Amino acid sequence: MLTRVVAGLVIVIAALGSTASADILSEEILSGGAPRGRTPGGLGGLFGAPGYGASSIPRTQVSYPSKEAAGTIIINTTERRLYLMTGNGQALRYGIGVGRVGFTWAGVTRVVAKKEWPSWTPPAQMLRRRPDLPRFMRGGPENPLGARAMYLGSTLFRIHGSNEPETIGTAVSSGCFRLTNEDVIDLYGRVRVGTKVIVLR
Repeated sequence: MLTRVVAGLVIVIAALGSTASADILSEEILSGGAPRGRTPGGLGGLFGAPGYGASSIPRTQVSYPSKEAAGTIIINTTERRLYLMTGNGQALRYGIGVGRVGFTWAGVTRVVAKKEWPSWTPPAQMLRRRPDLPRFMRGGPENPLGARAMYLGSTLFRIHGSNEPETIGTAVSSGCFRLTNEDVIDLYGRVRVGTKVIVLR
């Protein structure tokens, strides 16, 4: 009997894991944020595993020689890291989630707006591809834009939080850059409207 119970649990856990992976791969996260209504972190999220909600890529002060002024944001899409220049060849490095294949981009822009617990209104092109998405979603813990958002230039792209910390370090968005809510709150407090943002492939 005990053997059957253990075997059954193994099958259930395996099924849950594969379902979560399939969901992540199949959903087109056109907001650059997390899918709605799924418990983040798989079984770790369900049972409150240690470190749940934190990035697996810790925020770190690093050496980063650059001619860019302190306060500049440099995003390296390939590395899946965001660097906030702090001066004297140093930077704060954050782990980020980036655009999936076909949705990466590069260029120079600026932060034009900042919002705490932003609401989300998917553009028409997103709704055509994902008719199941809500037409409007108020800010809050379930919102895919997370706790903070910094809007980039005249684009639809943002640097924002995420309610799925396990996606940090992956390529799953449609061009936005996501951080854990903890990290995006830290970054938000250091960044001003007008900040220069350099996006590298």
